[in-house]
Amino acid sequence: MAAITSTMMFLMLAQGVHPAAKPAGAEAWSMAWTRAEASRFAQLALKCVGKEYPNKLDHVMNDASEVRAPGSLHPAFYGCFDWHSSVHGHWMLVRLMQRFPDLPEGPEIRATLKTNLSAENLVAEAAYLKGPNRQSFERTYGWAWLLKLAEELGRSEDPDMKQWSKNISPLADALAARYLEFLPRQNYPIRTGVHPNTAFGLAFAWDYAKATGNRKLEDLVRERSLTYFSADADYPAAWEPGGEDFFSPGLMEADLMRRVMKPEDFKRWFYRFLPGISRGRPGGLLQPAVVTDRSDPKLVHLDGLNLSRAWCMKNIAAALPPGDPAAKALVESASLHARAALSHVASGDYAGEHWLASFAVYLLSTELH
Repeated sequence: MAAITSTMMFLMLAQGVHPAAKPAGAEAWSMAWTRAEASRFAQLALKCVGKEYPNKLDHVMNDASEVRAPGSLHPAFYGCFDWHSSVHGHWMLVRLMQRFPDLPEGPEIRATLKTNLSAENLVAEAAYLKGPNRQSFERTYGWAWLLKLAEELGRSEDPDMKQWSKNISPLADALAARYLEFLPRQNYPIRTGVHPNTAFGLAFAWDYAKATGNRKLEDLVRERSLTYFSADADYPAAWEPGGEDFFSPGLMEADLMRRVMKPEDFKRWFYRFLPGISRGRPGGLLQPAVVTDRSDPKLVHLDGLNLSRAWCMKNIAAALPPGDPAAKALVESASLHARAALSHVASGDYAGEHWLASFAVYLLSTELH
């Protein structure tokens, strides 16, 4: 029997068919994807994690001595155009090795991770954070992806990954501490479709806290999530998408709330928040965004939007009761979004190729938290 591709799986789920006849629940939402697809994604990441230029630095220079090359400032995460894309490129390589240990790119991936995630490099990355005027560096998008990378390394039994997990701990600890210091002072959430989105930053921080047993961070993320979002109702989803979004602010918020709320509470909240979903409304939220120019670094964000919408819809639907009409609408829409974006991850242009594969891999391999 031919392998079931990720897109085929989405279509079968949308029609109510589970190829492996798994029971209902989170496990039934896993998606099959092939070793060949994983290999193509790995090649994209390997092409960029060691590519220093072009580079878009998020770097405050306190004096002339800090006018330095990306590789000097960030010896671990200098590639992939910017720091956060390099971080989630490394996360993707780790995730691919976890899922497909026999990838043909495996030796190159292992050598790359050994070099970049050395103890020396990661100590330097942690030291960078302590510099003056860097309290908002990569807040909270880059923070979130670094914790996701640390979480992924921490779940592995592979001896190399255990060492890299140990190496990255000082940096992860520093960023977890930044969440604890910053969130109580953030009175209002940032409801944007790009990097500073508060819901995304909280969602990945929650995953990390749960995985590592960091109860202090877990409790704070739950409290902040409920404070920011629990009273939200009648979200203006017809205003989406924005012209350079790679997140849906509404769906990202819902994907956070299904993490921190009990299932019955989440169902009630979701029907207040997006009351039209079960009736296929609004169309702008449920139909994929159209990308007109994949060489434009902002317009290509919309490919990422389609991928992140798909993973949010998949996870939100799985958190709703079996047979829920909103869940059915979300699964059907997730299929459309996946088909619209997965074939464009390797576009031939670095504007999208330096980061989109990470979103695709997260969509295809994410597990419910």
